[in-house]
Amino acid sequence: MDYDANVTYITLDGHVDVNKYRYVYFCIMFIAYILIICGNSIIVYLIWFHQKLHEPMYIFTAALLVNSVLYSSNIYPKLLIDFLSEKQIISYSACLFQFYIFYSLGCSEFLLLSAMAYDRYVSICKPLQYHTIMTKTTVSIFMFFAWLVPACHILVLTILSSEAKLCDLTLKRIFCNNSIYKLQCVTSRVIPIFGVVCLIDLSIPPMLFVVFTYSRIFIITYQSSREVRRKAAQTCLPHLLV
Repeated sequence: MDYDANVTYITLDGHVDVNKYRYVYFCIMFIAYILIICGNSIIVYLIWFHQKLHEPMYIFTAALLVNSVLYSSNIYPKLLIDFLSEKQIISYSACLFQFYIFYSLGCSEFLLLSAMAYDRYVSICKPLQYHTIMTKTTVSIFMFFAWLVPACHILVLTILSSEAKLCDLTLKRIFCNNSIYKLQCVTSRVIPIFGVVCLIDLSIPPMLFVVFTYSRIFIITYQSSREVRRKAAQTCLPHLLV
């Protein structure tokens, strides 16, 4: 196979017995990918089509499902191609793009979940102010920043990695994640420091916020009547399932 001399290619060496079980792997992953795409797309369509579902809770659910479709599309198509290929390779630029999408959408998941938790918190703990606080503008702002903030954070890591010199062209993975740092001759000190910043900014606070909001919800519903607890359980069920 001829490769462009100006393009750096990386070998993905994390596949196990791919030559022996390539068709088994392909069928399993293809079915999983189709189920993810079809299942999530149908739910998003139903939420989009029915006006009664144009509520913040369902809009956030649709955003999470769209996020899942994009996230899966970043991984599965390349995997399927690799299963049927003699050599599992990827250009370094494509690898960085996969790395970028992988972590950007992964971090967006945390922020969208925290936005859903806030929506449930306002709905149950401040019901009289719910429609004043959770307006369409507020929901749009939450979703915009849930995608924008991680995209900007991970972009910095991607740019820093693109400028690093590579001493190894074999990645012991089946797709590109932070293991690409092991390919670099010398890892910049800025990369691990900024990686910790991204972790602190994009994952830990959102999850702590989810725990805090649901703690408040449980405390308030525990002190209320059985009917209030039942309604709270019903309204929180979609978020808990997600």
